[in-house]
Amino acid sequence: MPYLKPVRLASLGAVLLILAACGGPAATSAPSQGGVSGEIFVSGSSTVQPVSQAVSEDFSALNPDFGFVVEGPGTGDGFALFCAGDSDVSDASRAIKDSEAQLCADNSINYVELLVAYDGLTVMTHPDTPIDCLNFIDLYALFGPESDQITTWKDAEALAHSLGSTTVLPDLSLQITAPGEESGTYDAFIELTLAGTAEDRGQEAVLRVPGPNYTASANDNVIVEGVESGPGSLGFVGFAYFEEAGGALKAIQIDGGEGCVEPSIETVGDGSYPISRPLFIYPNTDLAAENAALAAWVDFYLSDEGIANVADVGYIPLPAAELEATRAAWENR
Repeated sequence: MPYLKPVRLASLGAVLLILAACGGPAATSAPSQGGVSGEIFVSGSSTVQPVSQAVSEDFSALNPDFGFVVEGPGTGDGFALFCAGDSDVSDASRAIKDSEAQLCADNSINYVELLVAYDGLTVMTHPDTPIDCLNFIDLYALFGPESDQITTWKDAEALAHSLGSTTVLPDLSLQITAPGEESGTYDAFIELTLAGTAEDRGQEAVLRVPGPNYTASANDNVIVEGVESGPGSLGFVGFAYFEEAGGALKAIQIDGGEGCVEPSIETVGDGSYPISRPLFIYPNTDLAAENAALAAWVDFYLSDEGIANVADVGYIPLPAAELEATRAAWENR
């Protein structure tokens, strides 16, 4: 299945998550462009990939001598490349881990963390699967470390009910297609939905082991294709990839303790959707000092014209104060 660039959507609302931010200059318009030459290599999150790809295409249109490669093997694989000095920018759907930061430090790779957008993790199934809402306990029973022997949705019901859920699950074969360990989406899903229950039960905070009922992939298009396959399917991706699939998938509402909420531009934007996450880019600051094309690309990314691609591909833009904080972090690098 070819790479899908999510459809362009209308301007979005703000999100509630507020980061501590220092002051600094805000470059609100696109920097002067037109004579930039050089190349950059961006790797990492397949969730952030559509934004960085769109930014790169727009920047290249202004600068015909600018070349770029943007790939999306997953956040973990992206940081492995980046911290080895093999990429210029790491896209990430989670913050860098301490172990990854140490690897970068060991290899004298200096960087700046730039928050660029928010996303709602979308749990989805085939439209003919008779389930509309799941809570965090249900997700633990279906996806979590104690679910390896569960082969049907109904099998997961006993564990979920023993933990306090009252959700009635369908009597269908369970076929999961979801991210693997190399994906930042995998990490974010665990942290936001399963980690608390796993800790309470003395379990490792991981998803079930891949096998006959769970196909793991870092490719969001593979996940979408798997969940489209028929009733009983289950998976999760970033909101933009769900939107691109249109009516071929059904979003499952999530109850984080305050009732069932459907993922949407509005619910992620107002903070009511319980499994939302930040999206980042990590430019190598030493390479940015040496490569004018890399520095100019980041300047453009954070300009009004460049950052508009966040909404255009279906993610949630930063509130004004957070965008200014990101611009200040880049300016003060």
